[in-house]
Amino acid sequence: MRIYTRSGDKGTTSLVYGVRVAKNDPRVEAYGTCDEANSYIGLATSFLQKEKFAEKDQLLYIFHKVQTILFHVGAELSTPEGKEVKWKLEEAHIKELEETIDQLDSNLSTLNNFILPGGHPAGASLHVARTIVRRAERTATSIEQVNPFVLAYLNRLSDFLFVAARFVNEKLNGKEKNLHEE
Repeated sequence: MRIYTRSGDKGTTSLVYGVRVAKNDPRVEAYGTCDEANSYIGLATSFLQKEKFAEKDQLLYIFHKVQTILFHVGAELSTPEGKEVKWKLEEAHIKELEETIDQLDSNLSTLNNFILPGGHPAGASLHVARTIVRRAERTATSIEQVNPFVLAYLNRLSDFLFVAARFVNEKLNGKEKNLHEE
């Protein structure tokens, strides 16, 4: 299979089912932003590969699951209105993510101040992914007939990435600075 098609050389691309749209269409922007976030999550996991901490394998499993679901979110966002979505995000996906957030957060020190993104490279990458997911969420709100679970999942995913960044930073001694700390 050839990677390049030349079909997008004039500023259009295909959604699922072959519907052609401009590359600046909100659907393209939303699923492209999900892809960008997914790449940053992948970057974070690459930083974790060489590290050692008790919860590492479980955390990598969670990230794999999140990346897979985020890929499906992108597919759902790239499906034109009125067309059937093969894999649909459901409330159970959101609940599972909330449970994961609660589990990770219960192991963290209490947050009393705003923190500046940073710390260990994996934690910093997760903070970048979090902000990209927020952009995907903002973009997805402009799409008519978007699955409301997609919006809720993206909202919760940014919360998860914040907590996951803090978790990684605490496990790997990635010092986070408070907003007013020198």
